[in-house]
Amino acid sequence: MDIFAKNILVSEKLIVILHLTYQIHSYNMERIFRRKLYAKLLEWKRTSNGKSAILVEGARRVGKSTLVELFAQNEYESYILVDFNEASNEVKSLFNNLMNKDFIFLQLQSLYNVVLKERKSVIIFDEVQNCPLARQAIKYLVKDGRFDYIETGSLLSR
Repeated sequence: MDIFAKNILVSEKLIVILHLTYQIHSYNMERIFRRKLYAKLLEWKRTSNGKSAILVEGARRVGKSTLVELFAQNEYESYILVDFNEASNEVKSLFNNLMNKDFIFLQLQSLYNVVLKERKSVIIFDEVQNCPLARQAIKYLVKDGRFDYIETGSLLSR
């Protein structure tokens, strides 16, 4: 598996994209891949300090979601994983109007039964290509600065 990072400036906010390319499927390569990607995620967390989101993008079924959730469990006090393959219409509709971010965060905490802690929690948008409004909301949520954001997706266009 090959990993490369790409920085994109979107409306004055940097979004770091980690792109995964599936090349070899073996246990040892998978362990090396996970270690490298985990290190990239740690570097992003250390350097961004909430000023950018990160997108982990790549082919389906290569372990993006699993690795990102493991990272959230190990590196944050709490996290919410919003899987847009399974999210309710109630969750998806939260991104229709971004005027009241407090409401969005309270609803997410209530729906997922998780307490988010400012600058100590991460919100993961898994399979974000299935909710274009959430993808568009990222730059505004990052600007708010309370939480970190990780997106995962397959077949995303920028």
